[in-house]
Amino acid sequence: MTDAQTPDETEAPQQGGFDRVAEEALSHPVRAALLDLVRRRGTLTATEAARELGGNSGQHSFHLRQLARYGFIEEAPHGPGRVRPWRLAAPVAEPEPQEELSGLARGLEDEAYRNWLAQRDRAPQRWRHDEAFSQVLYLTPRELTEIGAAVRELVNRYRHREHRPLTRPPGSAPVAVVARLFPLLEPDLAGPGGDPSGDTDPQS
Repeated sequence: MTDAQTPDETEAPQQGGFDRVAEEALSHPVRAALLDLVRRRGTLTATEAARELGGNSGQHSFHLRQLARYGFIEEAPHGPGRVRPWRLAAPVAEPEPQEELSGLARGLEDEAYRNWLAQRDRAPQRWRHDEAFSQVLYLTPRELTEIGAAVRELVNRYRHREHRPLTRPPGSAPVAVVARLFPLLEPDLAGPGGDPSGDTDPQS
């Protein structure tokens, strides 16, 4: 371990506790702000972070390395020199829905939406609208899964632009897409004599 490294940087978390440790890493306000900046800008250096958030580049460089350590970001391609840009890490596998909608993710989504509402009137005219809708549907468990898969398939058509800035069309900007599908079950649905799985799809 060198003088520039700390035990926190050199000791990798045990696999079993990785999710918990990663969530604790994002609970740090500077790291949460840095991750939000990377999402909005596409790439970010420690110097750019210091200009946006204040503080010094050394502090932000440390926190960016921590985000990379836990798999949130990765080093972006760059030329020779000391400048080190970071970008969102490409997902290695499709996460489970319950992992994506963790309490931390919901909190970040809610905060981002509040920030948008606060600045919407100052945004360029072409961006002063958003799409939001809510609907209760009567579905079978299979249909719920099918709708979720259809939404994911549509969103996946555009996901590559997040990690490949050159594919973004002129005039594009980051847009948050939040979709939540969940059953509104009666309290006694899975009670005695009920089907705990709720799988009453007549097509199955």
